[in-house]
Amino acid sequence: MSSGSLPPGDADYLIVSAGGNDALQNIGLQREAARSVAEVMGKFTDVDEDFAARYGGMVSAIMEHRLPVALCTVYDGRFQDPREQRLLRTGLTLFNDCITREAFSRRLPLIDLRLVFNEPDDYANPIEPSAKGGAKIAAVIAQVVAGNSIFPRSQVFAL
Repeated sequence: MSSGSLPPGDADYLIVSAGGNDALQNIGLQREAARSVAEVMGKFTDVDEDFAARYGGMVSAIMEHRLPVALCTVYDGRFQDPREQRLLRTGLTLFNDCITREAFSRRLPLIDLRLVFNEPDDYANPIEPSAKGGAKIAAVIAQVVAGNSIFPRSQVFAL
């Protein structure tokens, strides 16, 4: 996740898709030995707190550009081994919870890529979208940027 890039001078809207590489960097946690559930939860908490701080800082820096912003969750991936898929999907909840909290606390639109990628052929390999998946992302982004919604809207209420 890098917040050092500036948007192009003619940008009208910023779509942020970040966190997948952070999740991949921590994929080894699922294979680490632990003496207790508390030890595992402690490791996950460390990852969660680090990511939340960095992601929140990145979103703050992006918001300084005073352009409309939408955030994207990290999609689930499509791994061959069902056990690995289950573990990875559970691990991604740490990252996606941070992303959704940032979106909702800042009242930003959220593109939930876990829901956009709902068919196996949305993936070219376990961690990258196929052409079909990319087209689906582009279609949803176009709807967000246009202010349209072809889907019924969910609402989140927070103080």
